[in-house]
Amino acid sequence: MFEILFLGTSASAPSAKRGLSALIVTHNEYRFLVDCGEGTQRQILQAGVGFRHLTRILLTHGHLDHILGLGGLLSTFMRWEAIDQLEIFGGRATLDRVRTLIDDVVLRGNQTPMPLHFRETKPGLFFEAEDFSITAFPVTHRGPDCLGFVFETKARRPFLAAKADELGVPSGPERRDLVAGQAVTLSNGKRIKPDDVLGPVERGVKLVVVGDTGRTDNLLEACKDADALVIESTYLEEEAEMASQFSHLTAKQGAELAVKANVRKLILTHISRRYREKDVLKEAQSIHPNAAVARDFDVYQIKRDGMNESE
Repeated sequence: MFEILFLGTSASAPSAKRGLSALIVTHNEYRFLVDCGEGTQRQILQAGVGFRHLTRILLTHGHLDHILGLGGLLSTFMRWEAIDQLEIFGGRATLDRVRTLIDDVVLRGNQTPMPLHFRETKPGLFFEAEDFSITAFPVTHRGPDCLGFVFETKARRPFLAAKADELGVPSGPERRDLVAGQAVTLSNGKRIKPDDVLGPVERGVKLVVVGDTGRTDNLLEACKDADALVIESTYLEEEAEMASQFSHLTAKQGAELAVKANVRKLILTHISRRYREKDVLKEAQSIHPNAAVARDFDVYQIKRDGMNESE
């Protein structure tokens, strides 16, 4: 399962009810801040989640409304919040701009109290833990090295407890070994193989996060069969020409991508102040009924068997 906490859902500039782009993806003890618009640290405090374990930041691109909050966040880490290290992942052009912000504005010759690592990220697998991975893919927006991210738990074979009971496999290390793919011998001498108690392979949970983009045709493969897709919706279709001019999407375009890619849940963000939320939602749901418009502090739990939302 992945949990998404939206911290900022406004496009380009904050509104009275929406902060600038930022969200946290959580899986077990892992937490990833995706983008860090102005005011993100206040949103973190407002959400009540604190800074613990917030040591990895993934950046979709280097526009100011997605990175400007890094200055304040790092300043807080330096003075008030102790963390073991900070890793910032992004494309080369993005990290060049972030380095300028941090080195020339925040640090000005000083050193951080924790190790600070800039991780240049290219399309492909770049983070892997025991049961999930994160892959980057290219996104077309204004400027180079824009990225989207696929969070995916690993495929697994479910343990068939009823079958194990039938075969006399006791609870304990024998079942653990079978789940790990190792055959076991029971006390009565009967040998049990993993295939005897494991079901067919089930794919993992797939969450796709896209920042700003002006195209969707090159995102189909990355988004295919996702359990949830988070993507921008800066414009409505009535201003599609302006969306194209500034390399952004309309709600309709985001919904069409979700339908073509067989996405289970579509979550729209990066909402312009010029539109009412209900109009954005109406346009998207006319194409993809299972669409939502994210608000600041919305929480979504992404699971294989469905999605829970709490506000």
